[in-house]
Amino acid sequence: MSNLRRNQIIEELTKNEKVEIDDLASKFQVSAMTIRRDLALLEEQEKVVRTTGGAILKKNLVSESSIYVKDEKFKNQKKKIAELAIQMISDGTTILLDSGTTTFEIAQSLNHFKNITVITNDIRIAASLLDTNVRVIVTGGELQNSVGALFGPLTEHMLQEIHVDLFFLGAHAVDTHLGVMAPTYEKASIKQKMIRAAKETWLVADSSKFEERAFTRVCQLNKLTGIVTDHQLAPMLRQELSEVVQVLITETEGN
Repeated sequence: MSNLRRNQIIEELTKNEKVEIDDLASKFQVSAMTIRRDLALLEEQEKVVRTTGGAILKKNLVSESSIYVKDEKFKNQKKKIAELAIQMISDGTTILLDSGTTTFEIAQSLNHFKNITVITNDIRIAASLLDTNVRVIVTGGELQNSVGALFGPLTEHMLQEIHVDLFFLGAHAVDTHLGVMAPTYEKASIKQKMIRAAKETWLVADSSKFEERAFTRVCQLNKLTGIVTDHQLAPMLRQELSEVVQVLITETEGN
């Protein structure tokens, strides 16, 4: 019976891409602990990846890359996304910038605004604003080498004490069913606290990030104010996302 149940869990995942422990316990009329043991065994067999409260099918998950690798990928798309994103900013705005190469491009376009404040957990973003009139606040925390992001209890404590107008959220992966995803629980926790600190949250992510998965979820797509991405996003996917959240698309090259 255990083997049959686990096979049926895999079938359920194949259809729905994600399962919840409570739903499976009810479906099979067993305890949540039994389902947890099933999922643990399936994870040992490298068939699933457990998530908070459930599991997803095992596939190649997006992992963290150094800024030196990420800098060279989709650079033009990131610049276009930044050009579109800054249209939401006005003089006097307080902005929270997530760590990442797309948010770095946003930072490069802020110098002409007056009386704006940028709060970031990215030391490269902070350093790039050194010779500008932008007021910069760095969250503090432990440095993630080769990435430039700050994380840990100090970072989280500060984020719990602030409120901002705009948060530009970066992503390692975006799945239409699972939402915005990050490679570690620590990264996801930081991003979640940033979302709670902001009046509006805009995901800024190039089209390569979509239909990918990372280890843990940051938030569902309906928790976002909107998404800014590039014109190479597949039309069918664009339509599917638009049914959940506002989607802004950059113009095609040459326009």
